[in-house]
Amino acid sequence: MAEITPASWTALTTLDDQAAAEGLGAALEEQLEPDGVGVFEMEDGSGLWEVGAYFAEAPDETALALLAAAYDARPFAVSEIPPTDWVAHVRRELRPVEAGRFFVYGSHDSDRVPEGRVALLIEAAMAFGTGHHGTTQGCLLAFEALLAAGRAPGPVADIGAGTAVLAMAAAKVWADVPVLASDIDAVAVEVAAANVAENGLSGRIDCVEAAGFDHPALARAAPFDLIFANILKGPLIELAPDLAAHAARGGHAILSGLLNPQADDVIAAYQAAGFALADRLTLGDWTTLTLQRR
Repeated sequence: MAEITPASWTALTTLDDQAAAEGLGAALEEQLEPDGVGVFEMEDGSGLWEVGAYFAEAPDETALALLAAAYDARPFAVSEIPPTDWVAHVRRELRPVEAGRFFVYGSHDSDRVPEGRVALLIEAAMAFGTGHHGTTQGCLLAFEALLAAGRAPGPVADIGAGTAVLAMAAAKVWADVPVLASDIDAVAVEVAAANVAENGLSGRIDCVEAAGFDHPALARAAPFDLIFANILKGPLIELAPDLAAHAARGGHAILSGLLNPQADDVIAAYQAAGFALADRLTLGDWTTLTLQRR
């Protein structure tokens, strides 16, 4: 059966101060009770923060204008989203992705999996982080390069895992090592666990809700020989000392979620935390970094 969402509304604005953006997000949630609120640093290098709210019914635009003015934000842009069959849309738009030995696909393409490839199934309804974005594909290619260089298996952490496609890639090629997938978002953790089960990896990957490494399961499994973190520039820089504390000496970190001009700042932060740059991969507008703990 098609999964058709009813019409809904979005309200989006930007501002140049993180604290004000987070305050506006909290005020939106408290005063207008939207279905969801997001506060994100924009990925275009502008330094701006985007605040978005999602509503099942048309929002009160006067209240939005007052909130924007109170937090010195630009006026909210309100848009109606028409009813959409999202699963059908994803199936039309997403095609299998190949990254070295890895083949990422949806169940609608199960007859297209080549022989001898490491197949990673992501259901169409769970498409966030499927490998179709340059950052996830870059991480898979960086992992392929480590494997080709003979990197020995060891404990793996996937921080900000989304659908856990990177954790599953590691679990499929390194069968006897602990693999943990963490995400700050509870829904993402549920999606990750569902994908792990779909790929026959239940019991092989521990999916946990955590901000960074703040979970007992991650503390117990450390130090990690490989850490994936496909998030954003700001969180990656903030994470550098903690990631270094959880990385094995000689271990690797594969980092992405970076526009090309943002990579040098992240490299500097990780060099200061005790890493050396091992490789740098560019796919279109996006950069993936491989670093080694000194």
